[in-house]
Amino acid sequence: MAYQTVTMRRMDSPISFSAPVDRRAWPMDGKLDYWTAPDGWALRRYRLGDGARGRMLILNGRGDMIEKYLEVIDHWAGKGWAVTTFDWRGQGGSGRMTDDPLVGHVRDFSDYIIDLKSFSAEWQGGGDGPCVILAHSMGGHMLLRALAEGMPPPDAAVTVAPMLGLHSAPLPRWLAVAIARIMVGLGRGARRAWTQKEESERHRRIRQRRLTHDPERYADELWWRDHSRDVALGPPSWNWVAQALESTDRLARSPGVERIACPLLILATRADQLVSTPAIRRIAARLPHARLHVYGREAAHEILRELDPVRLDALARIDDFLDEVAP
Repeated sequence: MAYQTVTMRRMDSPISFSAPVDRRAWPMDGKLDYWTAPDGWALRRYRLGDGARGRMLILNGRGDMIEKYLEVIDHWAGKGWAVTTFDWRGQGGSGRMTDDPLVGHVRDFSDYIIDLKSFSAEWQGGGDGPCVILAHSMGGHMLLRALAEGMPPPDAAVTVAPMLGLHSAPLPRWLAVAIARIMVGLGRGARRAWTQKEESERHRRIRQRRLTHDPERYADELWWRDHSRDVALGPPSWNWVAQALESTDRLARSPGVERIACPLLILATRADQLVSTPAIRRIAARLPHARLHVYGREAAHEILRELDPVRLDALARIDDFLDEVAP
């Protein structure tokens, strides 16, 4: 198999705690602005850190916004990285593509790829030192697809719970594909694929358990959504679902996966209820320079926003990996 299981740090090894970060406030010395995509779409961008260690690009997941990752941005900025991140088109502070501000819609996943390739080209040419990309969930899918399609690689990359397959249970995948295609064919592609009810405490607990065991970090996301309604997002559109199913299948069949040359660390969890861990294992086995670590039931989908025993272990594994492959 092409990947290695990471053994750089054990869960029971001593891990130092950094100073607490106010997860509900922007760091005073960061820069929030907009970057213009090739078609003129404005993507909200954030930068923090002096870059003494190098440059890091963080790609978030579906439905995410920059605010959710201020804690990890602060961590790597504190390590000397010049951290850059942005909101994908159609979510966060990068506008919407339908009249419903809570639906996560996209015309085609190729729009994401064009944005990423253009953004990365400018970012990689914007400074000195090693450049690394860290990508979560949908961002991990976009990164691997872009690399498989020829995007110049960074010096190293990390994907966390990458969306290499969707967890469609209890529906079989073929049925999920058929339903999505039917809904798009009926002209409902821009509509919400499902309802997301968080009015009750029960529904919030269900969604929280799918994302993280940490109720406080989950509450941070809700706080930002309540205090900045322009970044709040709900379910994806039927077209997004159809595109995600098609794009993950496309990547699974792509011969470009074996040509991804940069060192790559993949973190995943067996308990993931949003993305397919077996699909992650299959892709990892084909990557020539990948290392894979899979957590157990202690970790849900948002590994970097988990309870501290998991979160700090993940941060330490990533730091050790980057120190080794991108010194």
